Amino acid sequence: MRILLSLVALGAASCATAPQPLAATANAVTPTPAQAFVVAANPLAAEAGKEILERGGSAVDAAVAVQAMLSLVEPQSSGVGGGTFINYFDASTGKVSIYDGREVAPAQASPTMFLDSSGAPLPFATAVLSGRATGVPGAVAALALAQRQHGRLAWKDLFGAAARTADEGFIVSPRLGRLIAGNFAENSAPDVLAYFARPGGGLLKAGDRLRNPAYAAFLRRLAERGSGALYGGETAARIVERLRLGELPGSMTMADLAAYRPIKREPLCGTFRTYRVCGPPPPASGVGMLELLGLLERTHIDRRGPADPQSWFLFAEASRLMYADRDQYVGDPAFVSVPVAGLLDPAYLDARAKLIATSSPTIAPTPGTPVAAPAMAADRSLEPAGTSHFIIRDAAGNVVSMTTTVESIFGSGRMVDGFFLNNQLTDFSFDPLRPDGGPAANAVAPGKRPRSSMTPLILLDANGRFAGAIGSAGGNAILAFVAKSLIAAIDWNDPMQQAITEPNLVARGLNYQGEVTKFAPGVLAALAARGIVVKPGQGEDSGVHGVLIRNGQVDGGYDPRREGRVILVQPPR
Repeated sequence: MRILLSLVALGAASCATAPQPLAATANAVTPTPAQAFVVAANPLAAEAGKEILERGGSAVDAAVAVQAMLSLVEPQSSGVGGGTFINYFDASTGKVSIYDGREVAPAQASPTMFLDSSGAPLPFATAVLSGRATGVPGAVAALALAQRQHGRLAWKDLFGAAARTADEGFIVSPRLGRLIAGNFAENSAPDVLAYFARPGGGLLKAGDRLRNPAYAAFLRRLAERGSGALYGGETAARIVERLRLGELPGSMTMADLAAYRPIKREPLCGTFRTYRVCGPPPPASGVGMLELLGLLERTHIDRRGPADPQSWFLFAEASRLMYADRDQYVGDPAFVSVPVAGLLDPAYLDARAKLIATSSPTIAPTPGTPVAAPAMAADRSLEPAGTSHFIIRDAAGNVVSMTTTVESIFGSGRMVDGFFLNNQLTDFSFDPLRPDGGPAANAVAPGKRPRSSMTPLILLDANGRFAGAIGSAGGNAILAFVAKSLIAAIDWNDPMQQAITEPNLVARGLNYQGEVTKFAPGVLAALAARGIVVKPGQGEDSGVHGVLIRNGQVDGGYDPRREGRVILVQPPR
């Protein structure tokens, strides 16, 4: 079933309210029957979620099924060996909650673990393939916590579609086939080469069938034993053993796995135009998204459009200012002081926005100094783009907006029980110190969660009702991908599908990357005249999935750069 949601145009509102931290207090709302839907990056994953909703499952129940299937059919992006941030809207209370399933560094992790013997940062290709790259995975634990609190079906009944597909096999999609043949460090890993080996020689291609009985067996254990099947027992032992191999072995232990706990956090909320926008707080990048929207709201981008070069100039320069701040200050709040309120203070946003008019595209912007800003080192974190995003609403109106990741393409390239392990610890800054010897905000530390660009958003209207959700894959480009799509949908009146399709532009420091063949005629030449030379992007494409409720109708879209689907779901049988 492939149904494109009806696209309803809506005139973009243009109030001048500045984004700022808002309380996460729930608004009393009256739940009404809602059009249920699933938006995911792979049709098999979307169908798995639909099946659960049709059986009367909740949005969180369906999210468990979607993640289990994505781990099989989109292993380059996410999986049970990775982490997540789940943004959840409870239709009965109007409350938004964040489930932080970010990976954590093992207890024996060291601030210098990504430095060589001379004290220089390791090459990324070396670090990513090492046993040191993997953090304790958090996606399964976060889903288990959310499902205990908001599930309707039994946990054991949520994995059937993924287990059957793993046993029977699935057809390798064009995108997976392209990435199997790609020139990535992980593609040289023995586990990657063995998993994708084609009978008779060579590697699997699009159209070939791929079976994964080891993953099917793991899912059945996970269904019967609960999340403990990952965090203890034979699977945990195999994870520890797999990470100990090689020249740069990891330090993860069975105790690290057993000790992992997801964190239920309050969302970070602000305003953009007529919407209340809620996202995950640090160590995720909801604060960066709200800052970027606040900067753009102080420009006239809403009076322009995608064919106007000035729109893209404003977007690029606001992005660079945001990234300078985000990269400088955001880290795990249990270890560093993140000046969230200062970054979103209206006076600070006013001052930063004024810099757009006088900025030089050939000079990298420096971080600002918001209230309560600590002294931090210049950021040297690397952040590849192995990530996926999906959105689910059930018939009761509850919504999951979930971004999930194994970090790089195929994570660390190491596989256990049919799934890839993440390389999330390479999201930390390889160089942990600033010149005076103090730590960088995103330095490695035992038990610490690395900074993340994941920003699964939920939008509410003035009455506290669900008004939309959006998120994306793309590593540090996630914030640019999501903000571009929101600007196009809200400010430029694009239907959501068109908004997502608009060309991507990622501006960070002195790098301007984008889809150079997709801009309107004359845009790139006009930007070049202003000093912004856009070059083709690298790595994975965006993976934006978004929904807005317009005039009571669902306006949804999936990223055409991937293989997504938007599926409307009929009421439970």
